[in-house]
Amino acid sequence: MRRVGRGGRYFRVADPSWADPLDGSYAGNAGGRWNPPGSFLIVYLNATRGVAKANVDRLLVGSPINPEDLDPAEAPELVVTNIPSNTYVDAVTEEGCVELGLPATYPRDTDGNIVPHSTCQQIGQEAWDSDEAGIACRSAAPGADSEELAWFFRTEALQVDTRVSFDDWYWAADV
Repeated sequence: MRRVGRGGRYFRVADPSWADPLDGSYAGNAGGRWNPPGSFLIVYLNATRGVAKANVDRLLVGSPINPEDLDPAEAPELVVTNIPSNTYVDAVTEEGCVELGLPATYPRDTDGNIVPHSTCQQIGQEAWDSDEAGIACRSAAPGADSEELAWFFRTEALQVDTRVSFDDWYWAADV
């Protein structure tokens, strides 16, 4: 597996009722793009506020609700954290994607469809079993301007630097 260096400020879209928005147990139980249900603990992070916003928009696709319809008290907040500098599995570069068995066009396949979670989950499990720190990847959210990070919770928990309410982050020019 190819690796890329990452570290510093990342963002997580979180329900404001979550006591610990950087707890990886929810994704460990439910599964996600890079981990199968009932597997290892993982925290999905966004490299930019734009990616976080694109992920909120993605969740609302097909819903009669638009972002401006959300109750600010219950709408997703933005959690800011700092990840330790480390090397992460590369699903960002064309070479890294191809080496993982993904199409060079990831997150889309050669027909333009989103690569299924099952394909990525197998790669994530292999990375976990190989004691990797996580996976830096292209975002599958339409309109995303950057990448995401699937951070593997192994020993030390991430710390919340700031929690920003929906109206203060989603509509703001910068956070």
